[in-house]
Amino acid sequence: MESTKELTEHSSRVERKRQDSFGMFDGYDSCSEDTSSSSSSDESEEEVAPLPSSLPIIKNNGQVYTYPDGKSGMATCEMCGMVGVRDAFYSKTKRFCSVSCSRSYSSNSKKASILARLQGKPPTKKAKVLQKQPLVAKLAAYAQYQATLQNQAKTKAAAVPVEGFSWGNYINSNSFTAAPVTCFKHAPMGTCWGDIAEGVRVEVPNSDCSLPTKVFWIAGIVKLAGYNALLRYEGFENDSSLDFWCNVCGSDIHPVGWCATSGKPLVPPRTIQHKYTNWKAFLVKRLTGAKTLPPDFSQKVSESMQYPFKTSMRVEVVDKTHLCRTRVAVVDSVVGGRLRLVYEESEDKTDDFWCHMYSPLIHHIGWSRSIGHRFKRSDITKKQDGHFDAPPHLFMKVKEVDAAGEWFKEGMKLEAIDPLNLSAICVATIRKVLADGYLMIGIDGSEAADGSDWFCYHATSPSIFPVGFCEINMIELTPPRGYAKLPFKWFDYLRETDSIAAPVKLFNKEVPNHGFHVGMKLEAVDLMEPRLVCVATVTRIIHRLLRIHFDGWEDEYDQWVDCESPDLYPVGWCQLTGYQLQPPAPQSSRDSQSSSSKQKKKAKSQQYKGHKKMTSLQLKEELLDGEEYSFLQGTSDQESNGSASYYIKQEP
Repeated sequence: MESTKELTEHSSRVERKRQDSFGMFDGYDSCSEDTSSSSSSDESEEEVAPLPSSLPIIKNNGQVYTYPDGKSGMATCEMCGMVGVRDAFYSKTKRFCSVSCSRSYSSNSKKASILARLQGKPPTKKAKVLQKQPLVAKLAAYAQYQATLQNQAKTKAAAVPVEGFSWGNYINSNSFTAAPVTCFKHAPMGTCWGDIAEGVRVEVPNSDCSLPTKVFWIAGIVKLAGYNALLRYEGFENDSSLDFWCNVCGSDIHPVGWCATSGKPLVPPRTIQHKYTNWKAFLVKRLTGAKTLPPDFSQKVSESMQYPFKTSMRVEVVDKTHLCRTRVAVVDSVVGGRLRLVYEESEDKTDDFWCHMYSPLIHHIGWSRSIGHRFKRSDITKKQDGHFDAPPHLFMKVKEVDAAGEWFKEGMKLEAIDPLNLSAICVATIRKVLADGYLMIGIDGSEAADGSDWFCYHATSPSIFPVGFCEINMIELTPPRGYAKLPFKWFDYLRETDSIAAPVKLFNKEVPNHGFHVGMKLEAVDLMEPRLVCVATVTRIIHRLLRIHFDGWEDEYDQWVDCESPDLYPVGWCQLTGYQLQPPAPQSSRDSQSSSSKQKKKAKSQQYKGHKKMTSLQLKEELLDGEEYSFLQGTSDQESNGSASYYIKQEP
């Protein structure tokens, strides 16, 4: 009986040794804490290169000042990790909770200090005096709030698998580069990505482990591709055999120190369990001076994935069958900021249209009347129960323009991206000047007589260009359909049509520092079929204009898109938001493209904002089926001085 009791006590002592205050449960006899020396802990441990300073630095005890409740009145002791009221802390710098911590910090080495951070040691008795009951309650509430956010993130970050396609394998096997998250200001974390880069350390689940419970280990970012990071467990050095890809914004990635504060065990991977006998010393040396994620990273991710548009909101959106007018539609669903809009008259909810909430194609109710844009009145005379108008402040604001002086006039010529063939920049004409800087544009040579296929662009739109833009930037300009005098020359065309070019100074010339480079991978909406988000590549950059190629498809399906378009996303966006990603076209499709490209192009094109261009008679017949109202506005009568002439190649 006594021997059984002694055996039980001995097992208990061993278990306590195996799960120490470091938060590290090794799970292997060879890694027992009984051995304090290390024969190989100093091998292959180069100094960590310094990274940009905006991320938390794991220095000494790995702790910088943190404010759990978001207020500047809190501070964290750099010695023991105690969180308390900043004003009650010791010294002018408020770095320590007590005199004893200050003295201990001075006498201890950096290794002892970082060990305290990773251990998550409880504060000393003196420090506990600072933690009065209200603060304890506040910290507990904050911890519960963080757990709620993580659960929300876990739900939202559910991966949508694409059979046979993996971004990680695709990038690794071809040595591709992905556009950084900072290129996409409209995407989650686009404006607060910070300095997350190669070398940043995180705590992630340990997949190389035979323990029945979920355990974690520290890994470093080896490569970034949008939201996705290629991670390597600490201790593997140059061994990439267990490298794995993970979405940085996913629910399983945490800052260093999260395991200690959450009571989760750190367990070294089984493959390298025998490499070091003192894993504590190894981690202390490897992590000192390294960077990790901000402590509120998961909270920022959750906040950046909150969208103001809600289901049942009513908006005005372009009519996909008649681009010259708008219709009322209702928000049916919101996925990653993308809206599925169902036209109000659609009883079975199949007549829909996809666009981003920042798209220039959607507006608040009453927008068409306010600027003089055509509008198709709904057959529904009053709002359905539960439907309500989206507030005007939710929509993307356009820049204010001064149309009082020299301004665009009807009949002026320009170059514009064809909304029905986004791979082409065409000869175009201003057909109508609306209020607030909006213009109705027609593509020369393919317009309906009644203007049914005109398209609305704002004067500051990056999709319209002055005469000569394509020639100067060596882009193929699509001449008017049926124009026989080729090669096309603007000088001759303006003279033949007795027209003038829109002044260059009226166009948007701002070119942001967008960060895109040729060859970068991303996820892009096929605007000819806007419900699809596809694997894509930037193949050309002209100022702020990007040529987007859909991987696996022929170049004729390429699309010209602005660098700030809300229809471009970082690699991993679909996985993060739960949207379905369209992989590159399979080999069988690529082989058949050459023989059937014309038929495919026609079928593909008919999905963009509606159908491919129809004949004038077809459009007129369809217009007779529904009532249409045009809210007229007066236009400016100022004459152009032809200041755009220097964009034209002057010829005798």
